[in-house]
Amino acid sequence: MLPPLAVLAALLAVALAGWAVVFTVRDRAVVLRQLWGAAVVEGVMVLQVVAGLVETARGNGPDDAVTFWGYLATALVLLPVAAAWAFAERTRWSSVVLLVAALTVVVMQWRLVQVWTGA
Repeated sequence: MLPPLAVLAALLAVALAGWAVVFTVRDRAVVLRQLWGAAVVEGVMVLQVVAGLVETARGNGPDDAVTFWGYLATALVLLPVAAAWAFAERTRWSSVVLLVAALTVVVMQWRLVQVWTGA
């Protein structure tokens, strides 16, 4: 796992959260473009999985592999679940769901870097 990928994923998730805040304040439901934004964040996290697997195979894995892979697996599941919920819930609350999921991804990216670096 490369910390720059975590930073990129976190920054993209912050942007997605900001977009969701705007929609929440305006009392609007999530739109398809926001779900595409979530897919971009998800794509970066998939790259994290690949980088983590490569680094672990090279012997450069985290000290606490179970925690690292648990956080990464959970982060990977959050946005698709939030997107499905937002697609089904066509009210302002879909924007709130996307906001909470995006902010959770940000925190999980921070924790991933901490676990990876042993901080």
